[in-house]
Amino acid sequence: MNHKLLFKGLCPVLAAVYLSWLAAPDAGAYEERNYISAAYSAALSDNGGESLVKVGGDWFPYPAYEDREGWAQLLGADAARIIRQGEKLLDYEWKVVPATAYLEYERSGNRKIMEDPLESNRKAINTLIMAELAEGQGRFIDQIANGMWMSCQMTSWVLSAHNTRQSTHRSLPDPREYIIDLVSGQYGATLAIAWHFFKDEIAGLDPSINYCVEAAVKERILDPYFDESVRAANWWMADDWKPGQMVNNWNPWCNSNVLLCFLLMEQDQERLDAAVSLSVESTDRFVNFVKSDGACEEGPSYWGHAAGKLFDYLEILYDATEGKVSLFDNAQIRSMGEYISRSYIGSSLVVNFADATGSMTPDIYLTYRYGKAVGSSEMMDFAIYLLYAEDRFRTPAVPLGNDTYRSLETAKVLSEMTSRVNELKAEDVSPHELLAGLRSGVPSATWYPETEFLYLRDDAGSFFAAKGGFNDESHNHNDVGTFIYYHDDVPLFIDAGVGTYTKKTFSSERYTIWSMQSDWHSLPVINGVSQQYGRDFRSADVSCNLKKKEFSLDISGAYPKTASCDVWKRFYKMSNGRLTIRDSFTLKERLAADVENFLVLGEVRLPGETYSLGGVEKTVPAGRVVVIGEGAVAELSFPASLTPSVTDRNLDDPRLSNVWGETVRRISFTSSQDAPLSGQYLFNIRILK
Repeated sequence: MNHKLLFKGLCPVLAAVYLSWLAAPDAGAYEERNYISAAYSAALSDNGGESLVKVGGDWFPYPAYEDREGWAQLLGADAARIIRQGEKLLDYEWKVVPATAYLEYERSGNRKIMEDPLESNRKAINTLIMAELAEGQGRFIDQIANGMWMSCQMTSWVLSAHNTRQSTHRSLPDPREYIIDLVSGQYGATLAIAWHFFKDEIAGLDPSINYCVEAAVKERILDPYFDESVRAANWWMADDWKPGQMVNNWNPWCNSNVLLCFLLMEQDQERLDAAVSLSVESTDRFVNFVKSDGACEEGPSYWGHAAGKLFDYLEILYDATEGKVSLFDNAQIRSMGEYISRSYIGSSLVVNFADATGSMTPDIYLTYRYGKAVGSSEMMDFAIYLLYAEDRFRTPAVPLGNDTYRSLETAKVLSEMTSRVNELKAEDVSPHELLAGLRSGVPSATWYPETEFLYLRDDAGSFFAAKGGFNDESHNHNDVGTFIYYHDDVPLFIDAGVGTYTKKTFSSERYTIWSMQSDWHSLPVINGVSQQYGRDFRSADVSCNLKKKEFSLDISGAYPKTASCDVWKRFYKMSNGRLTIRDSFTLKERLAADVENFLVLGEVRLPGETYSLGGVEKTVPAGRVVVIGEGAVAELSFPASLTPSVTDRNLDDPRLSNVWGETVRRISFTSSQDAPLSGQYLFNIRILK
C-alpha cells in the first residue's frame, strides 16, 4: 500500500491520526522513514532522471576473471588454501534431491533430509568458483559447469518447508508456479556470479549451459519478482503491507539476492530499472518495520540475515550506482550493525532471546565490512577480537560457505584485516589486555527503548540482559520480562533459546514446544496462568535508568484475562556482583498459586543441602538457593512465603545440548493457594565465586 497516496485523499486531521496509528506500538512500530527511497530518488534527480544502473554487470567491483594480477592481489596468501579446497571437489558427486526428500517434510516434519544435499551442492559451487578465480587455469571449469547444469535440471531451488506457500500448499515444487524464498534467491545469485565470471569459458564447452542458466534465473527469480499472482507467496516483499503484518529478515535476505541477479543478468534496461525501483521500495519496508533503535528482535543468530543482509543490499546498491546511493552515514543503519557487538557476552556466548542460539560466533568478515562502511571502530575491533581463538589470532581467510557474494566481499578486506592482526601480534601486551582493548569501545550499558532490550555489564564481571516487548515479535517466544545473568562468561540464569527447526516450529503447534513457553523462561506463572501468544500481549509502563542500572515494566498485559491480574510490576537492579528482582502485584481475585520460575544452568542446592565452595563444605541456609555453574557460583535469596522446588529438563535436541549440555534446570518458587491479592516477591542474586 502506498500510504503517501492515501494521505492525499485525507484531510490534514485524519491524515495525522492515521500516521500516529501507523507508527504506534500496536501497529508493530512501523514508521515511514523510507530512507532508501529518499536516497534513491535524490540520486535519480541529481542524475537528471537517467538510469542509475546499467545492464551488463560492468559495475561488479571485482577484477575480471582473466585479470590474474588483480585476483592475486585480492586473495593474497589465501589463494593457495582456496585452491586446495577446490581440488577436493574435482571429483565431487553432485547430489540429487529426490521427490521423497521434499515429501518427507509433509510426512514427518523433517526438513534436513531435503536441505542437506542442496546445501552441499551450493557450498561446492561456491568453493569451485572461488578456486577458479584464485588459480585461473581452467582446472575447475568442468566442475563449475557440472554444478550449473545440475542446478538448472532441478525444478526449483526453494526449500521444502517454504514450498508450502505455493498454491498447492505442498512441499514438492510445482513447475507451474515459481516463488522466491531465502535459498532460491541466494542460489540464483551464486549462479549469476558464476555466469558473470565464466560465461565465455562455459560457452567454450557448450553454450547450452549458459542458456540454461539464463533461462533458469529468469524463470525462477527475475520473472517471479514482478509476478503479482505470486505476491502472496512472496510475502516478504511486503508490497501490500498493512498494520499488524510482520516484515522480517526474509525481506533484505531475498531482496539483496534478487537485486544481484537482476544487476548481473537482466539485459533489458527498462526491466532492470523497474526491478531496482521495486527492490528499493520493498527493502524500505523492512527498514521501516524494524525499530529505529537498531536492535534485532530475532536475536544474534539472525543478525547476519537481517541487518547483515540489509547491509549487503545497501552495498550492492552503492556499488551498482557508483556510490550515488548511500546510507552508510545513517544512524539507524549504524545502530543495527553495532547490535551484534553489544549482544556478544564473551566466550562465544550471546544474548539469545527468541529463536537465537545461546552460543555462536558472529560472521567475522561481515562484521568488519559493516563496521568499515559505517565508520564503527567498535564493530571492526570486534571482528578482529573474534579472530582470536585458542591463545592465538587466526589468519583471516575467505569463507567458503554458501554465500558467494560474501566470499567475494571478504576478499576485499582480507589484506586490511591481515595487516591489523599482524600489528596486534607484534604488540608487547598480554592477551587479556589485548582483547580487553578490542572490546573497550563497547559501552557498559545499552538500552534499546523501542525494542525494550537492556544490556548491562559491571566491573565485577557480571552481564545482565532483560527484555520487554510483546508476544508476537519475529521468531517470538512468550517471554515478556525475562532476563539472563552471567558471571565471567559463565551462564547461570539463562534463556534456553530454540531447538532444531521442524514442521511444528512454524505452525499452530509452535507454543506446544517447551522452550517457547513463558513457563520455561525466568518469569512468573500468575494466579496459575502463563503468558499468551499474540500482538496484544505486551509490556506496559516501561522504565529504564542506565545510571542507576534499573529496569522496570508491568508484565501483566502479557497474560490473558484469566490471570485476573491488574498489575505485575517487575523491577531489576544490578550492582557489582548482585542482581535484585522484585515483583509487585495486584490481583482482582485469587484463583491459584503464583509460581516464580528461574531457568538455570548448573547444579542446584536447596535449603539444608550442602555444596563445596573453595574446598569448604557449606550448607545452604533457609531462604536461599545455590546455583553452581562451571566456573561460577550464585546464591539466590527468596521470600519465606514461597516454597522452592527444582525440575530437570533433559535436552535431547542437539541444537540445545550442544550449547547447554545434557540438562537445564528450572527453579520454581510456589506461593500458597490463598496468597494475598497484593504484595511483592523479592529475590536477590549474589555471586559467591
